Amino acid sequence: MLKAVVLIGGPQKGTRFRPLSFEVPKPLFPVAGVPMLQHHIEACAKVSNMKEILLVGFYQPNEELTRFLANAQQQFKISIRYLQEYSALGTGGGIYHFRDQIVSGSPEAFFVLNADVCSAFPLTEMLTFQKEHGEPNSFVILGTTANRKQSLNYGCIVANEETNEVQHYVEKPSTFVSDIINCGIYLFNPDIFKHIGAVFQKNQQDMLLEEPNNGWHRAEHIRLEQDIFTALAGQGKLYVYKTLGFWSQIKSAGSAIYASRLYLNQYHTSHPERLATNKEGGPKISGNVYIHPTANIDPTATLGPNVSIGMGVTIGAGVRVRESIILHNATLQDHCCVLNSIVGWESTIGKWARVEGTPSDPNPNDPYSKIDSETLFREGKLTPSITILGCNVSIPSEVIILNSIVLPHKDLNRSFKNQIIL
Repeated sequence: MLKAVVLIGGPQKGTRFRPLSFEVPKPLFPVAGVPMLQHHIEACAKVSNMKEILLVGFYQPNEELTRFLANAQQQFKISIRYLQEYSALGTGGGIYHFRDQIVSGSPEAFFVLNADVCSAFPLTEMLTFQKEHGEPNSFVILGTTANRKQSLNYGCIVANEETNEVQHYVEKPSTFVSDIINCGIYLFNPDIFKHIGAVFQKNQQDMLLEEPNNGWHRAEHIRLEQDIFTALAGQGKLYVYKTLGFWSQIKSAGSAIYASRLYLNQYHTSHPERLATNKEGGPKISGNVYIHPTANIDPTATLGPNVSIGMGVTIGAGVRVRESIILHNATLQDHCCVLNSIVGWESTIGKWARVEGTPSDPNPNDPYSKIDSETLFREGKLTPSITILGCNVSIPSEVIILNSIVLPHKDLNRSFKNQIIL
């Protein structure tokens, strides 16, 4: 039997995702029409013998999370539970804290997935790979190839060419180490807890020497990458499965549009029913588009490529939408134009208005290029990126909003360019 653990983080973590993470926890933000986490859960539920999926994080259990879990359990017919950490315990501390829950029912192995990655999730392939490489109790990291410059932003893996055994692991090195990077998707077995336990004991002893009364919480903060993988490398226990499938991080709101594109593309094989087609009396669709069944769209509108339209959205005559995510109950009035943008819940864009951003896509000429986790400012200026309208923003008719971030509940009365509108 198998289990899966998805690390969903917590409220301090979605800061680069603002203003969108104000309304909904980042893992529930819709990417390609379904919550980000649902892609992980679908992939886990497809693996044969998968008995339970555990979500570990430090969000307060709120209405949205509870509703999402209830719906997902019904839809995928699998036990899905949320385990709340008392504070941020790091990628290793969280699973160690709940180790009893993970090993109950004695699973042979379990997957650990970070919630903020988008991937084809080759989980079955990782299982097969694990059976063929190393001892029965070896661990597997999913790796992919990055270009030399960008590899410095990730965990870098030096592996034996023939056996794929991990010989060195360095998290975000300062100079080039390897172009194979860690995808944040792992296959472990209960043995991993011995290794995490050893780090926990060592932390505890160090803490007791430093601060006898506050040691416990700090000792439990353990990072899989720096504390565990670095030590396990070269011991014949850790292997890397290199995937050729798509993979990207979802750190900033801009990367959600790119992730949406990757998932929409995958729908051709995994969920063709989710892709809109050109129908008599329907809008013109070009490329991959997801439209929620409750959306009301004028037949003269043109959508795509890479567009997802949420629940209850209204789109007027002659509207043009491209490379964008339109969240539920937004209204796009006649002849407005939305490019490279995320339009927040309940927002309205007036007639003939133009809302446009600058895409932060990886270099299309480099097959190994990844999306850069952009800094918001560069040299004192706002870096041109996608335009984001928070929830309930109102854009008047005939204005242009370019490369800007608009916080929730704003009524704008003129055009803006390269600004954060508080």
